[in-house]
Amino acid sequence: MNFLSQFYAELDDSNIVITAVQGNDFAKTIADDFNPIHDTDSKRFCVPGDLLFSIALQRYGLHQNMTFSFRELIKAETVLSYPEQSGSEANFDVICDRSKPVLGIEYSGDALNRSDMIEQLIRSYVNFSGQNFPHILVPLMKQHNVMINPARPLVIYESMSLTFDTLEFDSLSVELASTELEVLGKRGNCLLHFDINDGSRKIGTGFKRLVLSGLREYQQESIDLMCEQYFASKAANSKLAS
Repeated sequence: MNFLSQFYAELDDSNIVITAVQGNDFAKTIADDFNPIHDTDSKRFCVPGDLLFSIALQRYGLHQNMTFSFRELIKAETVLSYPEQSGSEANFDVICDRSKPVLGIEYSGDALNRSDMIEQLIRSYVNFSGQNFPHILVPLMKQHNVMINPARPLVIYESMSLTFDTLEFDSLSVELASTELEVLGKRGNCLLHFDINDGSRKIGTGFKRLVLSGLREYQQESIDLMCEQYFASKAANSKLAS
C-alpha cells in the first residue's frame, strides 16, 4: 500500500474517485494547505490540484520533463479516469465523468519509478506548494499594491512544470527561487519559480502558475484579518489532529 491510497478510492484500473474528506485530509496533512476551498463543508469545495498531480506521479512515474495543466475545478465524488500510458513521451488528459478534460499531463525524458523516491518528491513539492498563502503571495501582493477579495478569496492553480538535470537524488527539497506577478485589471497572473535540490546540490527547476481573481487595492488591515483567519483555522485543525 502506498501513502496516497488513503486519499482516493480505485474503482478499477483507470478510474478513481476522491471524497471531500479525502481531499481535505490530503490538503491539511500532506500539503499543510489550509485554503478554505478544500474544507469539507465548503460550498465551493474542490479537490486539491496537488493531489491530482501526486496521483499522476504515482501512476506514470517521475520523468525528466513534466508539465501539468489544471483545466477544471473538480468537485468531490467526481469519477476521474487516468488512462494507461507507455513509452518515454506522452501528452494526454485525465478525463472526468462528464467527458471533460480536467488535467493535462505531458512528459518526456528519462523516467524513475521507485515509489520511495517519488514519495520524497511529492512530499517536498506539495509542502512547498501549500505555503503559497500567506507566506509567498502576501509579500508579492503588497509589492504590487493589490490583493484578492477577502470576502471571496480565489486563487486558481493553473499549471506547474518540473525539469530535472538528473533523477538520482538522496535528500530532495524544493525552494522558492523567484516570483512574478502581472496585474491585468482585476486579474493577476502569478508565476512562482523554484529550485529542486538534493542536499546542497541543485538538480532541477520548476514553476507554478496561479491566477488571482477579484483584485483590488492592497489594504493591510484586510490582509491581516485574512492571515489571522488562516492561521486560526490551521491552529484549530492541528489541535483536533493532536
